[in-house]
Amino acid sequence: MHEVLSVNQLAWKLAEKLLNKQAFYGVHASKTSAGATVIDAGVNVPGGFQAGKILTELCMGGAGKAQLSFKTYGDLTLPSITVSSDHPAVAALGSQFAGWRIKEPDGSIAIGSGPARALALKPKDVYEEIGYRDSSDKAVLTLESNSLPSDALIEKVTGACNIQPENLIIVVAPTASIAGLTQVTGRIVEVGIHKLRTLGLSPKLIRYAMGYAPIPPRCREFEMAMARTNDAILYGGTVYCVVEHDDEAALRKIVEQAPSGTSKDYGKPFLQIFREADRDFYKIDHNLFAPAVLMVNNAKTGRIFKAGEINPKVLKASLGF
Repeated sequence: MHEVLSVNQLAWKLAEKLLNKQAFYGVHASKTSAGATVIDAGVNVPGGFQAGKILTELCMGGAGKAQLSFKTYGDLTLPSITVSSDHPAVAALGSQFAGWRIKEPDGSIAIGSGPARALALKPKDVYEEIGYRDSSDKAVLTLESNSLPSDALIEKVTGACNIQPENLIIVVAPTASIAGLTQVTGRIVEVGIHKLRTLGLSPKLIRYAMGYAPIPPRCREFEMAMARTNDAILYGGTVYCVVEHDDEAALRKIVEQAPSGTSKDYGKPFLQIFREADRDFYKIDHNLFAPAVLMVNNAKTGRIFKAGEINPKVLKASLGF
């Protein structure tokens, strides 16, 4: 089935939606000197929830869907994003995962995610593990950034993807924009699958996945926005997976270890954790980066395992209530 699934071709169709209705989506497209298309979804334009919804689906390489609604967390009811995929390994790890570090000429690092990674195979081990690579003459990349990409970055991307510049679309949204906040919390399933993978569950065994998390209120500062999107997932996020697993005892153990609550750093707003770690992500316990709740249904036996809980108290503190 995956042979015919091209994440770049599917995402290209989604990017065309933004291009064809720029005023409606609050985005602005421009051509670079090399001929690539850059869609601004929140740097110098408003963007918004609808742009964020498409950006989320685009990050998943068109192999997943996003819906916006309200959900209740304790006594808080918040705007939320629900994502689902019937190709979770490809959508989450093969496309959405922010796995491409691209150096800009000024020394800053742009973090690329989305389907272009499946052409450049960044990072390679992920694609070997899920047994997927894309072949497409078009590429779509998303950047979580406060500035539009340089010509040098575009050149690196087209080179790594082996495509012509006119066949590249890059969509950019800052974390602190509405589209950015929506897109980052829309990574809820990807965070869950990534955590299960680090605990030894092969992503190939995950057949279907769904998840939801609150979209934080908008603020001006990047650091605050970054911290709030983390808290939305760590304290408010739920992931549900359907797997086919032969060893039920091993599966139960993996699920028990999976939620964010198993981390020694759990229980404080992420901004506090980040500052206590001298703003160094690598000093934070990596077990923290997980949804609040994980549910895994083993289709082979019909059993379901659940671990973790929503933490409205920390969520409230983080979001400024």
